[in-house]
Amino acid sequence: MAAAINRYCYISCRYLPPFFSHRFRIAYSQMETTGTIEEIRHPAVRTCLQYMQIKEGLEIHHDSDLPKQSGLGSSSAFAVGLLHSLHRMMGQNTSPMQLAQEAIHVERNLCLENVGSQDQVTAALGGLNRIDFMPDGSIKANALSLPPERVSHFENHLMLYFTGFSRFASEVVVEQLNNLSQKKKELHAMRAMVDESIAILQDPKSDLRSFGSLLHESWKLKRTLSSRISSATIDGLYDTARAHGALGGKLCGAGGGGFMLLFVEPDKQPAVEKALHDFLRVPFAFDFKGTQIIFEG
Repeated sequence: MAAAINRYCYISCRYLPPFFSHRFRIAYSQMETTGTIEEIRHPAVRTCLQYMQIKEGLEIHHDSDLPKQSGLGSSSAFAVGLLHSLHRMMGQNTSPMQLAQEAIHVERNLCLENVGSQDQVTAALGGLNRIDFMPDGSIKANALSLPPERVSHFENHLMLYFTGFSRFASEVVVEQLNNLSQKKKELHAMRAMVDESIAILQDPKSDLRSFGSLLHESWKLKRTLSSRISSATIDGLYDTARAHGALGGKLCGAGGGGFMLLFVEPDKQPAVEKALHDFLRVPFAFDFKGTQIIFEG
């Protein structure tokens, strides 16, 4: 199960007028001006432009609500958003799943990153989804059918904290991939928890606290997949949160840093927030729109 939240990356693209000495201007945490696509240092930008066979000069600006390498899929959201923008500039309409699959291809096959596929699907579709990756390589995404009041009740039990440091997901994932053959029991258990967690959310009579307990069990299993998933700082944050009322939680993404999601009953949240005063809490809500073109001129 995966969920999109209302923290975004904003991408603006325009064809560059032919009056400049450069043909490409890329503004993100750095500024690049180049004469060719091949000279662009940003790997996702360079690869997306090559993949789309861009012939004209472009100016691209990227701003984000979240830091890079944080476990919340910001890199995949960027790839999805940039491909969406480039397709629209070229007069091409695309489905959300097409954008997701193209972003997966760019990141995994062209940039050769050791990344999963759920972030791209989530960024493209939005919402809360059960995502199944089939043996033939196809992807099935089914939106969870929840009434608005259940969604709101669920949101009110979640707290998101930044651990204070980022990591390269690709590096963390390598050890997990190498360990997969020895971790089949744990992976099957985590897979079964997906069905159980969805059943809890979809049953209006089910106590959401059982979701928090399930999240705790899932995190204990995930920690065994690699020595690089957690750290003393992360364990300290989690143990402190649990000691002050959190029922469960998990590190988002591959692990090693980034953001931790905690399940805390609303009346316990002030105590958890006080105990975790050294960490940054990021308020959020679920987003159900997915990638959007918000202005076209």
